[in-house]
Amino acid sequence: MPLSEHEQQLLEQMEQALYAEDPKFASQMQGAGARASARRRMAVGVVGVVAGLALVLVGVNTTMWIGAIGFAVMVGAVAFALTPPRRKTALGTVQPDGSVRRSTPGRSPGKTKSSKSGGSFMNRIEERWDKRRDDGY
Repeated sequence: MPLSEHEQQLLEQMEQALYAEDPKFASQMQGAGARASARRRMAVGVVGVVAGLALVLVGVNTTMWIGAIGFAVMVGAVAFALTPPRRKTALGTVQPDGSVRRSTPGRSPGKTKSSKSGGSFMNRIEERWDKRRDDGY
């Protein structure tokens, strides 16, 4: 029997809370789906490197541009294989009392309104400094 939409959301929130509290344990508990995804990314990367190498060899015999494209394909394939997949955005934040505070659309739970407003880089740094000084760090 499949889970209801509400139950799926609760399960996702619990997974996110576990990952936030203990990322090492959560990464060990990721199922075969995460490993299969990593294997798939690695396989695509290896195929890309082989294709890029073939283009480099063809480029050596013909024109320099084909070799340059082959090199770019190889670099892109390696980057694709080694970067982790993007994680879903958080649906909410688990509070210390166990309740879940939903995040507003377009805003992740850790961001403040001032960083959302897009102030300058220096303003955000100054705000962080002030916050740390006020919190006593």
